[in-house]
Order: sequence, then structure tokens, then C-alpha cells
Amino acid sequence: MSYPRRSSTGSLSPHRGDSHRENPPEHYLIAHSDGGARGNPGPAGYGVVIQDQSGRKVAQLSEYLGHQTNNFAEYQGLIAALEYALQHGPKALKLISDSELLVRQIKGIYKVKNPTLQDLHGRAKELIAQLDWFSIGHALREHNTDADRLANEAMDRGMGRNVGTNHVARVLPSTGSVQPTPANARETNAAPQELEGVIRNGVAELMNGKFPEGTRVQVRAKR
Repeated sequence: MSYPRRSSTGSLSPHRGDSHRENPPEHYLIAHSDGGARGNPGPAGYGVVIQDQSGRKVAQLSEYLGHQTNNFAEYQGLIAALEYALQHGPKALKLISDSELLVRQIKGIYKVKNPTLQDLHGRAKELIAQLDWFSIGHALREHNTDADRLANEAMDRGMGRNVGTNHVARVLPSTGSVQPTPANARETNAAPQELEGVIRNGVAELMNGKFPEGTRVQVRAKR
């Protein structure tokens, strides 16, 4: 499989011309990603905040990963963002991470020597090759606070700690994405309708019906 070539700007494109590598398309996603492990290795998790090109938040992703390393969690956050872009579109993604190691490995500046990371690196490259446009860059942790918060909440959940937004979510009708919302949020419908569903890759999928377009809903995890 051929992989994207690295450009001086850090943009990668698997099968487009130079203009696509240098400049983003009209519509693209921006993903702020973070991963961590307490103890390294230790309880690990990632958090990803996804925005459209205008900066409007469209999704939040997070997952507890069990006993893993920081770098493992960073790669899982990258892969989650790539999978979201491929599943929901547009297939153009700007990834921002506070892991300089991950950014430089994806750009091809650093080699990947760890066998586990080699597998994750290969998976990430496969997903990148399916995008129409991709760019990756480094940001300091203080500019990645929302993703850091989500990663820590994922670790808290895995460690059995109480997280206020653990079991309540808001589905954004315009994108179908899931985001945390306060547990005391009020319903606006007088007679709420209940449907069964499942969360896949941070997105709520209804199994036994559908709501009218634009319906505001709350999703509560079953126990």
C-alpha cells in the first residue's frame, strides 16, 4: 500500500495533487486529540473534540483503554478521529495533538520502533490513505484542554470514579454526534418518545425507529 508523502507544511494527501496537500478543502474537520495513562503504563484513555472548519463543535469521543501506555492512548485517539471522519465525512481532517512523538512519527520524521505502536501506526496510515486530505500538527497541552479533559474523564470512568457526564448525552440532530450535557437538562417535549439504540464509536444509532428531523433528544445509558 502506498502511503501519503510528507510535505513541509505537515499536510498529507494519499492521492491528490500538490494544491490539495498544501491547502485544506472548503469543508473539513478539525480534531483535537489527547491520550494518557496514569502511571505509564496504567489506566489509560483518550479524548477527541471534533469541530467543522468554522470551529463549530460537532462531536466528542472518549474511551477507557484499560492498562496501557501514554503513546498507545495517543494513537487510539488519532485512530478514533480518523474513523469518525471516514464514517461521517467530510473525508478531510486536520488533527491537532499535544504528543510531539505521535505527530513526528505520522509525518515520518521519527521511526516507530515499538511493535505495538508499529501496528497502530500502520492502522493510522491505512485510514489516512482513505481520506481526500489530511494534516497533522502539534499543540501545547494548554491549547488542548478539552481533549485532555475527555481523556481524564475516560480514565476516571475506568477507575470507577464518579464523572458527572458519564451516563447522559446530547445528540446533535444536524450531525448525529454525541456530546455530554448536564444531568438536570430539561426535556422540551410534553410526551417524550423512547427508542432503543446503541453507541458505536461515540455515535448513537437507533435500532427500532427514528425521530423526526430536528428532534432534540437525551440519551441515557442502560444499566
